[in-house]
Amino acid sequence: MPIDQAARHCGVSVGMLSKLENGKGVNLEHALRALDGLGLAMLVVPRAHAPWLEQAAAHTAKIGEDAARRQHAWLEE
Repeated sequence: MPIDQAARHCGVSVGMLSKLENGKGVNLEHALRALDGLGLAMLVVPRAHAPWLEQAAAHTAKIGEDAARRQHAWLEE
């Protein structure tokens, strides 16, 4: 989706969305609006717990990739 369409969909300016995309500082309200508009959520946890959640997310992604690979192989049979 082009950035102008994404910005319109999220209710933020193209400039703000561009800043967010490039890791520049933005207003938290606008950042949360952009996340919501894109169907994303932000989870805030104690820093000490972040590695556990990152490992769990990586494991879940791998399980999903493996399942997709198995399904694709099954469809090709």
